[in-house]
Amino acid sequence: MNEQLIREVMEELRPALEGRPWGKVFQLDGATLAVDFRTGDGRYLLLSADPSRPRLHMVERTVRELEKAALTPTPFALILRKHLGGGTLRKLTRDEGERVVRFDFSVPDAAGEGHAATLVAQLTGRTSNLFLLDAGGRVVASLRPARGEGQGEGELYSPPRARVAAMMTGTETGEPKPARKTAEVPREGFSSLSEALDRHYQKLDAGRAFDSRAAAAAARLRQQISGLRKLRDNLSRDLAAHGDADEHKRVGDLLLANLGTAVRDGATVRVTDFYAEDTPTVEVEVDGHRTLQDEAGRRFARYSKAKRAAREISERLAKIEPELAALEERRAGLERIVAARDEAALSDFVGGDAAGKSGAKAGSARARTAARAKASRKDSAEKGRTLRRYRSSDGYEVVVGRGARENDEVTFRVARSYDTWMHAADYPGSHVVVRARGRDEAVPHRTLVEAARLAAHFSQARKDAKVAVNYTQRKFVSKPRGAAPGLVYLSSFRTLLVEPAEEIERI
Repeated sequence: MNEQLIREVMEELRPALEGRPWGKVFQLDGATLAVDFRTGDGRYLLLSADPSRPRLHMVERTVRELEKAALTPTPFALILRKHLGGGTLRKLTRDEGERVVRFDFSVPDAAGEGHAATLVAQLTGRTSNLFLLDAGGRVVASLRPARGEGQGEGELYSPPRARVAAMMTGTETGEPKPARKTAEVPREGFSSLSEALDRHYQKLDAGRAFDSRAAAAAARLRQQISGLRKLRDNLSRDLAAHGDADEHKRVGDLLLANLGTAVRDGATVRVTDFYAEDTPTVEVEVDGHRTLQDEAGRRFARYSKAKRAAREISERLAKIEPELAALEERRAGLERIVAARDEAALSDFVGGDAAGKSGAKAGSARARTAARAKASRKDSAEKGRTLRRYRSSDGYEVVVGRGARENDEVTFRVARSYDTWMHAADYPGSHVVVRARGRDEAVPHRTLVEAARLAAHFSQARKDAKVAVNYTQRKFVSKPRGAAPGLVYLSSFRTLLVEPAEEIERI
């Protein structure tokens, strides 16, 4: 509000408030109060020290509306109740040349004698604040943290005159700078300036709420897209790390075919390539500590593993692309909604994100039925009917799923956000959850290794000598919309390399 608006609105406030008692205070947000001066017409004084839109004016609300919107009172609101309770507003004034309004009260003490107290509304942009002053004009408390001379507790109150003047005139840089213009407040069709201001700021608040909801929805989409892209990149790296399956098999065949004729020099073996034209002699790098038979076996194992990984990872990569395309389309749709400022479309969009699309009453009934069925499955899981349960050497409970649907139960029904989740990397298998004892507790490394060995054991890699197991907190595990049971993606994880084993106590 500029000085002109403040001057005009005070002409409305004086006859409505002077001589009225201080009543109940409603904390509408961290910087805004609504005060009941018992006007008898359903109107309340709104005081806001929000730096982006400081203001004071009357608002017409029901008590129920205010109580529904009110937050827990701040310490400043409680101090006002203590110091101004039972007081009467004697005079409402504005500091000349300042956007500072003073509410002077007479407040009776225990002996019935009146003493002075002043509530100051400092409507000065970034330095906006509310202050309670004692009879001597010293600061008792402020709504927002105060800086500058004459603004701190116990100091003689002084408005931020010098700093505001410098900002308004541009003397901080030595060049003229016009005062910032205030947005025009439409007044046509309103019975008072307060009514016009109330409507004006309600529209601004609605716009800010729209922007906030849209930004939150955009952030969720960015996170989902980023997570899928990261998963795609990780899978692509894993696929490359497994190497060429046919090359592993070719080397194994060459080693077996040359067992009696191969010439070995440490980690290099010269063999005849019977499968190439002209049967040339080629060199093969091997593990210097293995026999040629063992090395051939290792190559065949790598062939099987790489071939299986290529098939499974390729299938997962094929599912990611349409999911990414769908998310990108949703992001484009959100951008169109924001450009059109379409409140109804944004509500539908956010509602779809939160709960998914459903029919009307029939759809809701099906959803409730599904929810009850899921709850029933969870109860069954908790009773141990479908899940394996173990106790680690450190006494931690470890829960292991049996199949795809039970894996979903373990991950999304049994596990809490701060539990540790595990799964064998790049292989189908059980989801494993280590139940933490507290939100901030670190699970011992020994327990992590024991649980990882279970995850490796209950996977298709259980016959491998070493298995990579990914682990993370449950909150970093999510399920793509429409994905098959048991399919998840991780936004963050670490990896343990362990031997498959089922070695801890089953409970």
